[in-house]
Amino acid sequence: MDKADVVIVGAGHGGAQAAIALRQNGFEGSILVLGREPELPYERPPLSKEYLARDKTFDRILIRPAQFWEDKQVTMALGREVTKVDAVAKVLTLADGSSVEYGSLIWAAGGDPRRLSCAGADLAGVHAVRTRADVDTLMGQLDAGAKTAVVIGGGYIGLEAAAVLTKFGVHVTLLEALPRVLARVAGEALSTFYQDEHRAHGVDLRTEVAVDCIEGDGAKVTGVKLADGSVLPAEIVIVGIGIIPSVGPLLSAGAAGGNGVDVDEYCRTSLPDVYAIGDCAAHANDFADGAVIRLESVQNANDQGTTAAKAICGNPVPYKATPWFWSNQYDLRLQTVGLSTGHDATVLRGDPATRSFSVIYLKGGKVIALDCVNMVKDYVQGKKLVETRAAIAPEKLADAAVPLKELV
Repeated sequence: MDKADVVIVGAGHGGAQAAIALRQNGFEGSILVLGREPELPYERPPLSKEYLARDKTFDRILIRPAQFWEDKQVTMALGREVTKVDAVAKVLTLADGSSVEYGSLIWAAGGDPRRLSCAGADLAGVHAVRTRADVDTLMGQLDAGAKTAVVIGGGYIGLEAAAVLTKFGVHVTLLEALPRVLARVAGEALSTFYQDEHRAHGVDLRTEVAVDCIEGDGAKVTGVKLADGSVLPAEIVIVGIGIIPSVGPLLSAGAAGGNGVDVDEYCRTSLPDVYAIGDCAAHANDFADGAVIRLESVQNANDQGTTAAKAICGNPVPYKATPWFWSNQYDLRLQTVGLSTGHDATVLRGDPATRSFSVIYLKGGKVIALDCVNMVKDYVQGKKLVETRAAIAPEKLADAAVPLKELV
């Protein structure tokens, strides 16, 4: 039986950072990383941006080169999936039937793309954008000359993929079930701006649209049938409707959770010596007024990886990181700090027509988040306002001539 002092399940951002942070914090025991994919840890955000656009080769999105892991004595066991956790015996069972014993376990398995439940969802040409293999398959279709695509889902993944596909001359139709794109994560001003941008770039963007099924010729996709009976021709269908946290083995072992696995401020689950981090970890977040949430971001994965590592090394420091996110679409860089969920007012700072502006979100008169489009200074300076829950008059926040740092 394989064994290690710390076993990390998941070779994404969180798993990689946990391994790095263990060594940085003086951990000298053995570290084994079990990754479901065959690749060394790599950055996921570029999959729907620079990697899909061919602006970066795969080696440029590796988190660290192979030699780094060897030098740090971190063993990478790739292409291996955990199917069962025995929290009493501290043994993992893998899909190939082998077993791994752990001293401490860090669960960083992330999530799986939410799939369509309608007929035709498994046809060739229907893609998620979650792994290198997903994007390589999609790029193969583009190389073969595919020119029509339907993107289902108006979140960041769908919008980013649509933006890249237009660069390749693909006719893109984007479908969103809700009345506006980014409805779950942003206010109306930002949604309207991005809808206008995509339409200006030739995307046929439709909201309040329901999909009936995916049509095909028996093997590959040929179109998307909508609830009204109309059919959109498509050689490519991209589905970006969220993820399902990969926590089945932990929940089956008795860990508390549901939508993810519950963790405390040190990323500890309810199972002994088992930690969970990243997309799959449900935690009480100060920036969400203490609500238990999952944060799907690189920042969260990295910071929770460090939190878990410090706890294992006997230097526990509570997770208190400020949430931040980013999205690249066309020549627009969106940077977000804080969580806008539950806001009761917004302030528009700058003019969207200039393609450089910020939306500031307030709750009870206090700043809780900013969305900054091509406004790096607002993003950097606004972080302090979010962290201090600054109460500032809206008319002052709206005056783009006054730097936010002067309002702290």
